[in-house]
Amino acid sequence: MESLGAFLKSRRDRVTPDEVGLRAHGNGRRVPGLRREELAQLAGVSAGYYTRLEQGQAETASEQVLDALARVLRLDADETAHLHNLARHSSTPRLAEPPAEEPHKRVLALLDSLGEATPAIVLGRRGDVLAWNRSGHALHAEHIAFETPDDPERRPSIPRMFFLDPVTRDLYGNWHALARAHVAYLRLTAGRYPTDARLAELIGELTMRSDDFSALWANRDVADCTTGTMRMRHTTVGALSVDYQVWLQPDSPDHRLEVYTPNGPGSADALRVLSRWNEVPR
Repeated sequence: MESLGAFLKSRRDRVTPDEVGLRAHGNGRRVPGLRREELAQLAGVSAGYYTRLEQGQAETASEQVLDALARVLRLDADETAHLHNLARHSSTPRLAEPPAEEPHKRVLALLDSLGEATPAIVLGRRGDVLAWNRSGHALHAEHIAFETPDDPERRPSIPRMFFLDPVTRDLYGNWHALARAHVAYLRLTAGRYPTDARLAELIGELTMRSDDFSALWANRDVADCTTGTMRMRHTTVGALSVDYQVWLQPDSPDHRLEVYTPNGPGSADALRVLSRWNEVPR
């Protein structure tokens, strides 16, 4: 899905000589960022070795070399983890069909314990909805049947909804910021699981069908999105703002319990109305 060399080049292009203390002589530079030999010198490796690494001709890269490159390229923790993930795998991995994802019973118990006052959903590694409570469903996808996560072949895909479903797109006032976060997390996941055929299929589909996704994917941004804000224009309760936070599960680290809390009294009232509106008699 992505090679180590392509990621290195994209990060090299964004670092200017001034940022790393190099003097740029004249106006004859033909690259937007650092030259290969400049990066190699600053990282303490030979220019020939770095060139082979970027061109996919070097068999291995030690953790020390990768950390040195990350330091010069000013990578953050998520980008550095992605760099190491890419280095561990072949640039042309053999894809395999993964087994259907099933949420761990402890995750489902935690979801159930939240009740309906707190909207929440359980997401798989590719952004498929594995489970949600009724208020979480109502907050994100009133136009989709509540039971769809029960069938692995029909589970809602948050990335597909985000980029291909106009109803979902209209729901978010800060759609562009959230879209960048979704794409950055998908790239991080692709580095962790380069042989996941369904993940490769998802990325290929979105690249072909969404110009917005394709443009964002080309930026090669990487992030592990665990907190943020959603400004929403909800068809049932109107405008509201919620913060999301992700709870990671030790028993199933690929699965994320995403919980939503209101920003301000108006949004709190909207969530209360939404939870009552979707309350199921016991």
